[in-house]
Amino acid sequence: MVPDRTWTAALVVIGDEILSGRTQDRNVAQLATWLNDQGVRLVEVRVVPDDMDRIGEAVNALRTRHDYLFTTGGIGPTHDDITVDAIAAALGVPVIVHPEARAILEAYYRGRPGGLTDARLRMARTPEGAELLDNRYSGAPGIRVGNIYILAGVPAIAASMIESLAGKLEGGRPVVSVTIGARAAESDVADLLRETEAAHPGVAIGSYPFFRDGGHGANFVIRSEDGDLARATGQELAQRLRAAGYEPVDGGI
Repeated sequence: MVPDRTWTAALVVIGDEILSGRTQDRNVAQLATWLNDQGVRLVEVRVVPDDMDRIGEAVNALRTRHDYLFTTGGIGPTHDDITVDAIAAALGVPVIVHPEARAILEAYYRGRPGGLTDARLRMARTPEGAELLDNRYSGAPGIRVGNIYILAGVPAIAASMIESLAGKLEGGRPVVSVTIGARAAESDVADLLRETEAAHPGVAIGSYPFFRDGGHGANFVIRSEDGDLARATGQELAQRLRAAGYEPVDGGI
C-alpha cells in the first residue's frame, strides 16, 4: 500500500441493453465500493454501446488516464458479445482461444447438456497476452490484459471475478465516510457546510437531500482518508447543526 498517493480507476459499462433502459446497471456501485476497500478511487464511468469503435475509443482513452480500467459486459457466448474483439483491436493484438480458459470451460461443461459448443468456446477467447480472472460463480473466467480488467455484465458473475482480485491491486488508504442527517434544507445550511469543510483540510462534505416520514431533510456525508478526522468533523458538524436549530437525525434515505 502507498498511502501518500491517490490510485484511480475508471469503468466502461458496455451494452446496448444498458443504454436502452432494458437493463439497470448495478456494477458501478459494487465496483466502487469494492475498489474503495482496496484504496482505489473509481473516478470515471462511461456507458457505451456494443460497437467496436466506441468500445475501443473509450478503452484507449481511459486506460492511459488511470491506474486501472475495468469493463463490464460483452464477454458472453453470443455474436453480439464483442468486448474481447474490441479491446484486442484497441491494443493492436490478435484474439486467441486461451488454452487455460478452454480447459476451464471443458471441465465446467463436461457432463452438461451440449458440452462445450462453439458458442460456449467463445468465452475462452482473450486478447493475446492476457491473464485470467477466477470465476467461481459460472466457470467462464474474466480477463486481465495490462491494467485492463474485463468483467462479465451480470452483477453476480462480475462480483465473483472482482472477489478474485481482493488484495491483488496496489492502492492507497480507503476513504472513510461519516453521515450526519438533519431536517434541514440544503440552502439553509450551505454556508455552515462550506465553513466546516474549509476548517478541516483533508475532508470533503457532500450534501444529499431526502424525503421521508412526511418531511424533507438532507444527509451530509463527510469523507476523508483519515478516519479519525472524518469522525471528528462529523461530531463538529452535528454540534453546529444543533446550534443552528437543526437536530441531527439518523443518516440514510
